[in-house]
Amino acid sequence: MASRDHEPDDLTLHDLIEGPTQDLTSARAALAARTPQAEATQDLSALVPPRPVDHEVDGTSGDPQRRQLHDRPGGEPGGGQGERVRVELPRLPGAGALYRRALLGALPGTGRRRGRELPALELSVAGVTVDRAHLADYDRVCGFRLADRLPATYLHVLGFPLSLRLMTAADFPIPLTGVVHVANRITVARPVQVGESVDFRTYAENLRPHERGRQLDVVLVGSVDGEEVWRGVSTYLGKERAAGGGPRRDRGDRPAPPAFSAQWRVTPRVGTDYARVSGDHNPIHTSKLGARLFGFPRPIAHGMWSKARCLAALESRLPDAYTVDVAFKLPVPLPSTVAFGATTGGAGWDFGLHGARDGRPHLVGTVR
Repeated sequence: MASRDHEPDDLTLHDLIEGPTQDLTSARAALAARTPQAEATQDLSALVPPRPVDHEVDGTSGDPQRRQLHDRPGGEPGGGQGERVRVELPRLPGAGALYRRALLGALPGTGRRRGRELPALELSVAGVTVDRAHLADYDRVCGFRLADRLPATYLHVLGFPLSLRLMTAADFPIPLTGVVHVANRITVARPVQVGESVDFRTYAENLRPHERGRQLDVVLVGSVDGEEVWRGVSTYLGKERAAGGGPRRDRGDRPAPPAFSAQWRVTPRVGTDYARVSGDHNPIHTSKLGARLFGFPRPIAHGMWSKARCLAALESRLPDAYTVDVAFKLPVPLPSTVAFGATTGGAGWDFGLHGARDGRPHLVGTVR
């Protein structure tokens, strides 16, 4: 029997705040052992000395001159941007608890003054392993074949709670609630196998003005036995009433979409299934109420699900080492039908995800 599309649950605000969670006790205890102030605030900012920050002000998500550290092979934090304090957590934090904290902070009367600069902080965690059942579940949700080689986007999911912990710090300059994921670049240095143990570190850089607020980049690096094997750079936009004054976007004609090779029906179940396998429980993807609270008439698909689904369509044609770079355009409402298309040349692949009926762009990307 064919399954029908499942609508997201109409959760109450209490449900959104008290959603799935994991225990953060051990991580907090480790921080408390370092400093009493961290125990009192349950925050990482107490570990970080103040410092000036250099900002790129071109207002874009990329850096063609490759001046930013995250664009340099093997680039390390520090250097011209000042040294970061590294805090090693005993294990990955629980994403559910972090979202609950972010939602509570967004309630009227509970918000705190946010920092104007990026924290001089790098978080790390060692020895992260892959659960095969979880990997298989992720592969099914995103359309990958079941295999021992990890999809490039799976390592983003694996290390995402570490980046989320960084972004939910009280002094992080952009609040997590309402943040827009506008671009993501992943560089695979070599294939990573399911049996390998991965060490992750994460930091934020490149805070810059944007015509609608401010942008920054959150860098997540995966290493095996001291060798960097994977690097992800997520660009986030924090909308602000007093915009940051960056250059205005090019509002010229849209490029013609590539010829479509497939159509996919994206059901509301995609939002809840991807939340389950990714740990990203942002309610704009899973709840009608949650979506309305943040200005969307109905839930929208996770951007990283869209990227993963496109990458799965190219899976058999990807090299061992490559960079996949995408810009997220218009949200994919749930439910909807989208069209995928890709073209190849000597340099790699250009691909896109568009509305099947109106051709409006949801995602454009390259593999090089």
